[in-house]
Amino acid sequence: MSDAYAVIGNPITHSRSPLIHAEFSKQTKQDMHYKALFAPLNGFTEAIRLFQQNNGKGMNVTIPFKSHAYKISTQLTEQAEAAQAVNTLVFNGNEIHGHNTDGTGLIRDIITNLGFTITSKRILICGAGGAASGIILPLLKQKPSVLVISNRTVQKAYKLQNQFSSYNNIMVSDSNMDIPEKEFDLVINATSTSLIGKPLLLPQGIFATGSLAYDLMYCNEQTHFLQSSQKEGAWHLSDGSGMLVEQAAESFFLWRGIRPKTKELIKMLKENRL
Repeated sequence: MSDAYAVIGNPITHSRSPLIHAEFSKQTKQDMHYKALFAPLNGFTEAIRLFQQNNGKGMNVTIPFKSHAYKISTQLTEQAEAAQAVNTLVFNGNEIHGHNTDGTGLIRDIITNLGFTITSKRILICGAGGAASGIILPLLKQKPSVLVISNRTVQKAYKLQNQFSSYNNIMVSDSNMDIPEKEFDLVINATSTSLIGKPLLLPQGIFATGSLAYDLMYCNEQTHFLQSSQKEGAWHLSDGSGMLVEQAAESFFLWRGIRPKTKELIKMLKENRL
């Protein structure tokens, strides 16, 4: 019986992960299969247990179960512990190892694929939910000159500031229109606005020369955030297609010990061929 892997969520039919991992396993000639697994909101732990019993070796975890996965993990990486969220599980006997590969995928996409340097740059993260918490530590480890969190509910931004205060100095903006830095080199949309098709209001003149606007959402069409960023002066634009593939590749490496090639797969995803 080949090794079993899955992505678990609710909803889950929209996930591209089965297609991505099918390409990875084909590319690396691994004896494995990967599927999408729907779990009831109150049935996550039971679904994990049943999957393990059926030769399950690892799982990706998506909305709304990342905090659940964090709680059931018996071992956590520094990144998962800091984010208090897990998106990758590795099963090792009775042990459940919890990882968070989102930030690793983002960094690899920005630095390796887009050729954009983060060190000494000014970063603005719009949003303070689970998407933001998963990327903050890897961004801080790149030693930016400043990282500012802006969120509609400012209490959530302050919570993240406290959560990561031991790693570096993080600033909080009281609103998107009152940000304590005038210009940024990297602006990341970690809100749900692109998912629901709504614009994200940003102040004029926020993008520095050579800046990158990055939307964590992957979409076949340019998001409202990227459209408005281009109008406001962002030099470079990217959606989250590269991050999606790169975080999947990191999960694959944790499971199989092989790092698959990603560039062609990212191109296929961006061109809606996957």
